[in-house]
Amino acid sequence: VVEAYKQGLRPAVGYELNPWLLCLSKYRAWKAGYHGRVAFLKEDLWKVNLSDCCNVIVFLAPSVKPPLAAKLLAELPDEARVVAGRFPFPSWTPSSTLGEGLEQVWAYDMKEVRRAARSSAGGSPV
Repeated sequence: VVEAYKQGLRPAVGYELNPWLLCLSKYRAWKAGYHGRVAFLKEDLWKVNLSDCCNVIVFLAPSVKPPLAAKLLAELPDEARVVAGRFPFPSWTPSSTLGEGLEQVWAYDMKEVRRAARSSAGGSPV
């Protein structure tokens, strides 16, 4: 979230249910000098409406990616970009990638993800 803010993405908001990770995130933002400029909320990502988001960054396990892909397809606008850290979305083709190994990220433009889903033989977007 701090890096997103540094790159000019506003607002920069993180959602976390685990209270320890939530406190750690807030502490790290404070220590880096970004207290009050970024936010970390104790929210369930599955219950948050993402329809007004233009940039979504996720660091989640591979097992969560298929249901998350369905949520993102249903809620995000075509102009949105999704960046996945550590693990890619298994059936999406990234618009770009950066890094290697544990530091690799995959970027997906929702308009392209939807276009590929419509043109695929199976038609499954996730």
